[in-house]
Amino acid sequence: MTEDGHCGEKQKVLIAGAGVGGIETALALDDLARGLVDVELCDRRSEFVFRPFTVAEPYGAVRSFRYDLAGLSERCGASFRHCEIVSVDPANRRAICADGTRLPYDHLVVATGSRMLPAVPGAITFWGANEGQVSDVFSDLRGGRLRRLVLTMPAGHSWALPLYEMALLAVTELERTDHGGTQVTVVTPEDGPLEVFGRRAASQVEALLRERGVEVITAAHPVRFADGRLRVAPARDIAADAVISTPRFEGQPPAGLPSDEEGFVGVDEHGGVAGLERVYAAGDVTAFPLKQGALATQQADAVAEAIAAAVGGVPTPRPFDPVLRGVLWTGREPRYLYGRPTGGHGDRSSLSERPEGPLREGRVTARYLTPLVDRLSKAGVVAGAVASSVP
Repeated sequence: MTEDGHCGEKQKVLIAGAGVGGIETALALDDLARGLVDVELCDRRSEFVFRPFTVAEPYGAVRSFRYDLAGLSERCGASFRHCEIVSVDPANRRAICADGTRLPYDHLVVATGSRMLPAVPGAITFWGANEGQVSDVFSDLRGGRLRRLVLTMPAGHSWALPLYEMALLAVTELERTDHGGTQVTVVTPEDGPLEVFGRRAASQVEALLRERGVEVITAAHPVRFADGRLRVAPARDIAADAVISTPRFEGQPPAGLPSDEEGFVGVDEHGGVAGLERVYAAGDVTAFPLKQGALATQQADAVAEAIAAAVGGVPTPRPFDPVLRGVLWTGREPRYLYGRPTGGHGDRSSLSERPEGPLREGRVTARYLTPLVDRLSKAGVVAGAVASSVP
């Protein structure tokens, strides 16, 4: 490698973070700019954990896979460096690792994700799996020891789908155990349940929740839970025996990159970091308010096309045009959600019994990552696989 970071005739692409967004970027570059770029993935972890379901665990639909990142990077046409990039020197095109190693680059992609933090003091935080205190609450629910269970979420950067899945799971448990006297309530800052998918989908979700007996209180911001009451803003107290909240998100970009007060990096429609040349960001670290794996891969695809265009791989890169697809686990038949969060396409949102467009068994549907995971799963080349089920 030369001093300016080039590897022969190839340009060096450094990817900070080997999660969903980072792996998708590497795969896309291998397809769009093979032979034109030398890609290196950097992460402090040595494994890539692909866990496509969270709340679906009680339905027996969860399957968790772990992949060795060195081997996975090779399958992406990239090399892997086991290090954490902690800061960036954009003027000299250098990324600095935690051990002080300075890595030159021609193009830098930041896909370092975000951290989850408790959002409501006093409430139990749902971290993405039905375990620990959340499991204890559902045990009390099944035992008829709760008069009212409240599920809530903070405003701002979020992903609301688990909130409604937990609500529908809760009423399913109540139906199974014949404890019909317990009220399940959703308290949300949204104007309508899952309104991010669009007005029509929100209306359909609201009707489904009403049919299943879930109470929904909208435009309410949870403040704290204490002494059996959830305080919300505007000023109001809601009685509850237990409160579960989804977490709030906080970006964690390397030092040296511009970010807002919550740590999120602003990007343009091609993922370029505002004010910097040849620096991109994709996934949860960006200021895009919705945090979902499929959206992270869509951002990664836009970034890869922009880099490929810069090195001569594709003529015209396409901008990030988010499409939302998801599965709502209802405790009965799954329902499929579709929508476009940025508008401009009319309200084509829907909640239906069949998915609109590709959606493989409810997993993250990515242009490159999903086919790779399918191939690895069928070949059995995974570090570990776990499936759980309930009667």
